[in-house]
Amino acid sequence: MLGRVVALAIAGVLLCGCETERNGLAYSAMVQKLGPARPGQSRIVILREKGFGGIVDGGWQVQVDGQTMSGLKTGTYVYADRGTGQHQLGATEAGFPGETRHEVATASGRTYFYVARISERKRALTATASTGLLGFALTTAMTAGYRNPGPVDFFPLEEAAARDTLAELRLAE
Repeated sequence: MLGRVVALAIAGVLLCGCETERNGLAYSAMVQKLGPARPGQSRIVILREKGFGGIVDGGWQVQVDGQTMSGLKTGTYVYADRGTGQHQLGATEAGFPGETRHEVATASGRTYFYVARISERKRALTATASTGLLGFALTTAMTAGYRNPGPVDFFPLEEAAARDTLAELRLAE
């Protein structure tokens, strides 16, 4: 009896962690609705590819120029229209000992695409989380000098590749 309960609990956890279908606006519909970035403006699109989001996919808190966007969950995108010039992409995560900061320069009327992925530091800290507090503390100290101390890395995407990926994603809600 206990074995069945444990098996059902494990199955429930695995099913809850499966990829879920997102309900937000498709990228093509968003562009059709809003049109391109206005003159003097640029559009910054940040996406998170489809895949296994983990048991709890709470979404990453990404920012453009310090303004927090909707939680960027697996299989979603966010966007911001900004004036041309220098901008800062950022990401934080509750309980994570660092922040991601990425500088970008934009030009009028252009759209810039970035994919957000787990950073090397986050990967290292996640891998040692099960080793206990001492292991986590040592890994935190050893990874403090990483190029990106935050939980997320931002990688620029060429427009064609971005549009192919975005065809499967939905606007974060």
